[in-house]
Amino acid sequence: MKFGFVYPGGLPQQAIAFAKEAEAAGWDGFFVWEPVYGIDPWVTLGGIAAVTERIKIGTLLTPPSRRRPWKLASEALTVDLLSEGRMILSLGLGAIDTGFASMGEITNRNIRAEFLDESIAILTGLWGGQPFEYSGNHYQVSELKFIHQPPPPVQQPRIPIWVVGAWNHPKSMRRVLKCDGILPAILDADKKWNPLQPQHIRKIKAYVEANRTLTSSFDIIVENTSPGDDPAAAAQKVRPWIEAGATWWIESMWEEQDAEKWRQRILQGPPIR
Repeated sequence: MKFGFVYPGGLPQQAIAFAKEAEAAGWDGFFVWEPVYGIDPWVTLGGIAAVTERIKIGTLLTPPSRRRPWKLASEALTVDLLSEGRMILSLGLGAIDTGFASMGEITNRNIRAEFLDESIAILTGLWGGQPFEYSGNHYQVSELKFIHQPPPPVQQPRIPIWVVGAWNHPKSMRRVLKCDGILPAILDADKKWNPLQPQHIRKIKAYVEANRTLTSSFDIIVENTSPGDDPAAAAQKVRPWIEAGATWWIESMWEEQDAEKWRQRILQGPPIR
């Protein structure tokens, strides 16, 4: 299992400093969130790429319904090049209570899902080079002809795409099969969100192994917290998820507002060293 830390938000200088400390402390990934309005994650990731060498970096997460897919493809490509192949792009519908309506963004869940599907296809197509064309309900892309073609991503066959997947909802899981990792969400028949459990990870792993045709590696990501001041307890908390088949643990201190506590947890290192 690999271990990452998601930065809950703050000044870009702080995020860059924390990412550098996370790399030194042994974390495998450092992720930043993408707000409707606020500190731009892509500028921040460029700064992080410049001061780190090993750690994976990316967003957690990007809602494509708020973006133009070719602009998003360009940003992710640029960070992948700057970091020499360490970019991970996390996608999802996004939480509409973070300002979607205030800024006039799309709030309809089904329409946002359509934008997500079309964006995944365009991202993959553009990273694959020219000629590329796409025709969807929301986006139309004709073959682009440049004087200077952009280089391909360092990572092949593409920059890894993690996507939120609602288990066990067929349409959502079919989308997952087109990507390189799942951020699992448990949505019951009454459309209520339930806590993620290791048994869900086992079922998701079995489903992906039985149905995914892509040959690239696939990640199952768990967002949770662990006690950094008690390594034995932290390891005990993480092991059931490892045994179930999760490949990434993302330390997610979303409810904590004290940046010094974020830094303290980063310096304590991942749950299992």
